Amino acid sequence: MSKKVLILMGSDSDFSVMSEAGKTLEEFNVEYEITVSSAHRSPERTKELVSKAKDEGVKVIIASAGLAAHLAGVVAAHFHLPVIGVPIQSGPLSGLDALLSTMQMPPGVPVATVAINGAKNAAVLAVQILATSDGALENSLIEYKKKLADAVEEKARNLGK
Repeated sequence: MSKKVLILMGSDSDFSVMSEAGKTLEEFNVEYEITVSSAHRSPERTKELVSKAKDEGVKVIIASAGLAAHLAGVVAAHFHLPVIGVPIQSGPLSGLDALLSTMQMPPGVPVATVAINGAKNAAVLAVQILATSDGALENSLIEYKKKLADAVEEKARNLGK
């Protein structure tokens, strides 16, 4: 099986957050690769990784970065399939700068943006995108959402409500 999701981190310090995306993809048996590449410090590496991603079977890229957070935008400029941005909580603005710069993309170069440190939701969104052409994955998502609802029902029962 070729990898379906590429996770790019602007720094290895993002790994504690972004490993949650990997764990979530593993729950759905979705193959992925995770690596570090910076839009600013290694622009050629970033461009090379993104340029060969499609040929390697990548269908969605998840890109995380803090502070100026241009990684997802640079990736979206070079990749014609879906890009999901994960702003990382860091710096004096605690990730608000990353959130705004990730979501404020120019027309024609969209980046789907999740919450600050929202790696798990980025992975679930990637699975939802992949499930549009994969019935087994769609069924796994239905079961996943049912488990979420069941967990809420259990918590309500535990409270006696």
